[in-house]
Amino acid sequence: MAGKKALLVIASHGFRDEELFETQEELEKSGIQCTIASTSLSEASGMLGGKAQPSLTIDKASAEDFDALVFVGGSGSEAFFKNRFAMGLSQKFSNAGKVTAAICIAPMILLNAGVLKSKKATISKGLSEEFKEKGANYTEKPVEVDGLIVTAQGPKDAKEFGRKIAELLK
Repeated sequence: MAGKKALLVIASHGFRDEELFETQEELEKSGIQCTIASTSLSEASGMLGGKAQPSLTIDKASAEDFDALVFVGGSGSEAFFKNRFAMGLSQKFSNAGKVTAAICIAPMILLNAGVLKSKKATISKGLSEEFKEKGANYTEKPVEVDGLIVTAQGPKDAKEFGRKIAELLK
């Protein structure tokens, strides 16, 4: 997988630590280069106190530069639910036939961008009803893969989520 690159998008405040760090660890173990993006280049803080340094802002991110897009969940990811740059990236990655992934509550970004139309997907259980109402084919699986779309329910699923993304990039 030499040369494969993943863009991990996190909220500047309130990203879910495990969903970033464990997913990133699994990707890097597979030789995938990870770049962290957010709405600013300031150090980002996780819900459990973890810190991450974005090297790219999402408005400057380009689907041409990466093989996978990964939205990390946590309470802060709600800021991306209707963010035009986040939704635009989702559409560009999906339309280009690239891995497009989201965990926890972040699959709402993909849903709002129209990427999950007629796709099997999962999300944090607290949003499952809204998810179904908005047209997603909700499954109760901890991690769901449909084509090049990967979704996961939450922090306990982060390692498996990372492994599934890595498998698709092989």
